[in-house]
Parts: sequence; structure tokens; C-alpha cells
Amino acid sequence: MTWGRLRLAAGAAALVLLVGCSGSGAQDPELSPPARSQDHPANGVDAARGFRSARGYRATPVPVRVDIPRIGVSSALIELGRDANGAVEVPEPFGVAGWYAPGTRPGDPGSAVILGHVDSKRGPAVFYRLRELRRGDEVRVGRADGSVLRFVVERTEQFDKQRFPTDDVYYPTLTPELRLVTCGGLFDHSIGHYRSNIIVFAALRT
Repeated sequence: MTWGRLRLAAGAAALVLLVGCSGSGAQDPELSPPARSQDHPANGVDAARGFRSARGYRATPVPVRVDIPRIGVSSALIELGRDANGAVEVPEPFGVAGWYAPGTRPGDPGSAVILGHVDSKRGPAVFYRLRELRRGDEVRVGRADGSVLRFVVERTEQFDKQRFPTDDVYYPTLTPELRLVTCGGLFDHSIGHYRSNIIVFAALRT
């Protein structure tokens, strides 16, 4: 089967931090603040004690595999981007799932998205049984550093592709969440695509 295109709505929230600074210059002696007492000298070490250099920042590890015990899924993850038309790339081959790399990394606040085919002309694909997932089922995401994140399914829904819930799938969230996406519903032989998408909504187990 050929994956139907999932288009993203343009736009993302941005947070701007404005920091005010005052310059130094000559002052009227009568308006100058009193000299600091010798008992309490200025101490730059105290002021900088909580500073953490950006050089020590460590990015969240990338996801490398997904396991869903309830439906027998155990797959490596390939990185997905967008195609020339702006649609989300689809994973190849059919037996492997893919992670939407321009989006959120699993474990970070936001919606991380993993996609997989439901089937092919040869038979079932990696997410063939995705529609069977129910509230409370576990999804495990393995990362490049060897750590494993455990997400818990909150709900599984079916959406017509013409009404794909872009906001719910790709837009930011305050907590780490996961979306699993595949095709489903009726198959339209005239165009060679399924008419709907199956989407699983899950949240990080805390």
C-alpha cells in the first residue's frame, strides 16, 4: 500500500526572553549610592555560583527502537523528515517504524511522533495491529544511550485523512508525550490508499 500524505500546518510557538541591562556612566556625586561597607565586599564568586555553562549541555538521546508488547511490535527506528512536497516522509521498508526527527525527541516536553505502515501488498506491516491498543497499554522507546522510556496509552482513535488532527499530533505539549500513526479504515482501491489514520495517544510514565 502507499502511505497517504500527512501534511503539517505551518507555525510553531516561540518564547522570547528579554533581559534589560543598564549602562555605566558619570554620576553626580550627590546622587551616587553610598560606598559599600568594608564588612560586605562585592563577591563575584557568589553571584556566579549557580551558573551552568552551555558547554556542558547534553542533548536528549535520539530514539533507536520501539517495542509494544501488547501487539508484538519490536522494531528499529529510522529517522524521517519531509519530502519535496512538504509531506512527512514514510518509513521504508514496511516492517520498520520511523521517528519524525524534525519534531520532539521522546522524553522531551512535546509530542514525539512515530509512524509505521499498516500493511503492504505482501501482507501485514509493522503497525498492522496498532488499532488494538487500549488505555493502559505500554509503549517502550529505546534510546541511543541505552536508556528506555515507557509511555502509557491514553486512547486510540481513527480519523478521516481529510480531517487529520494536526494540532493534537504535532503541536507542543507541556509534558513528554508520544503519538503512533498508521493507516486504517476502508481501503480505497481507486486511489490505492486507506481513507483514514489510526492514531495512538500516549504519555510518559512517571
